[in-house]
Amino acid sequence: MTTEDGVGVEDLLRQFAPQVLGSLVRRYGHFDLSEDAVQEALLAAALQWPEQGTPEKPRAWLITVAARRLTDELRSDEARRRREERAAAEVPSDEYLEPPEPEHLPTGTDDTLTLFFLCAHPALSPASQLALTLRAVGGLTTAEIARAFLVPEATIAQRISRAKQRIKASRIPFSLPPESERAERLDVVLQVLYLIFNEGYTASSGPDLQRGELTSEAIRLAREVRRLLPNDGEVAGLLALMLLTDARRAARTHPNGSLVPLAEQDRERWTANYIKEGVALVTDALARTPLGPYQLQAAIAAVHDEAARASDTDWVQILALYELLERISPNPMVTLNHAVAVAMVKGPRAGLELLGTLDGDRRLAEHHRLVAVRAHLLEMAGDRAAAHSNYRRAARRTTSLPERRYLDARANRLTRYAP
Repeated sequence: MTTEDGVGVEDLLRQFAPQVLGSLVRRYGHFDLSEDAVQEALLAAALQWPEQGTPEKPRAWLITVAARRLTDELRSDEARRRREERAAAEVPSDEYLEPPEPEHLPTGTDDTLTLFFLCAHPALSPASQLALTLRAVGGLTTAEIARAFLVPEATIAQRISRAKQRIKASRIPFSLPPESERAERLDVVLQVLYLIFNEGYTASSGPDLQRGELTSEAIRLAREVRRLLPNDGEVAGLLALMLLTDARRAARTHPNGSLVPLAEQDRERWTANYIKEGVALVTDALARTPLGPYQLQAAIAAVHDEAARASDTDWVQILALYELLERISPNPMVTLNHAVAVAMVKGPRAGLELLGTLDGDRRLAEHHRLVAVRAHLLEMAGDRAAAHSNYRRAARRTTSLPERRYLDARANRLTRYAP
C-alpha cells in the first residue's frame, strides 16, 4: 500500500513515529506511557490506512490518536487523573487535538532531535542511552540492538526498561539541552545514528542484505543533526561516511539478492552525487575542525569511492588512515578492517598476525566477521584448506541469509582442498 505521492505506508509510519513520540513526551511527559500510546496509534494506522486511505495530515492523525490513547490511560485511576490535570493546566486543550506541524515549531526544535537528546541524557548510563535511542527513535527491535552491541537480547531488554524508569524517576525535561551540555550528549547521538545506519547497510539477520529504510532514516537524521550543529566536524564526518558508504548500495547485490564484494562491484552503479557530497563534506571537515574517528572513517571510504577500479585503490593511504584511527579510537572492528589493509600492503601473513590479536577479545572472538576475514586472508596466503574450514565456520555463525550464501559459495570453490 502506498500513498498518493508513492510513499509506502510503512515508510510513512517509520518517518513519523519518532516525531509523534516526541510530540507526546513534550506535551505530557510519561515517556513509557507515551511510547505505548504511539505503538497503538501506529498499529491503528497500519490497519486503517490501507483500506480507508491515508489522512490529509498523517502526522496530526497519529498524534491525535496517540494522545487519546494516552489520556485514556492517564484517566484509569486517581493518581493518573491528577497527572493529567497538571498537564492540562500547562498545555491548552486545543493543542491536544490539533498539534502544530513541524514547520511551525521554533527553529532547531525538531521533535526527533529532541527525543535523541533526551535518550542521551547523562542521567542514563551510556549503554542505556544507546539501547533506548535505537529502540525509541531508530525503530530497531531488541534482537537487532543486541546483535549491534554483541550482547545477549535479555541484557538489552533490561537496559531499555531501566532507562525508561530512570527518565520517569528523574523527571527529565523534554527540551533541547543548553549549548554547554549539547556536546556531552552528541557522542551518543552520533553513535546511535552510526549503529542504525550499519544495521540498515548490512542487516544482522533475515533474508535481505540491506534495509534501505534504515540507511535512509539514518542519513535523514544525520542531516538534521548537521543542520543543528553545522560547524561540528564529527557530525559532518558521520554524514560523509554514510553518504560515501551508501553510494555503493545499488551495486552490493545481484538481481537475486546475493552479495557482491567491494572488489567485484560495478562502480558505474555507485551513486555519484552521494560520493561528490561526501567527499566535499569530509574534505572541508578535515581542513578546519579537530580530527575525529568519523572523519577518518569517511576519509577511508572516500579513498575507496574515488578509485575508478578496485585495482586503483590506494591501499597505502588507507593503511595510514587506519593506523591513525587505531591510535585515536581503538576498537575490535577497527582492528579487523586494519588487518585487511595490512594484508593488502604488507601481505596476508602480516594481516593474519594482526588479526590474531583479536582472538582473545570477547566482543569479537565468536563473531562471524572475524572468521570470514581470517578465511579471506588465508585464501590470499594460499592456505586453501584452512580458508575452506573458516568460510564454513563463518557461514554457520552468521544470521544473515545473503552473507551465509556468499560464505558457503566461497567455501564451495575450495571444496577440493578440504581435509
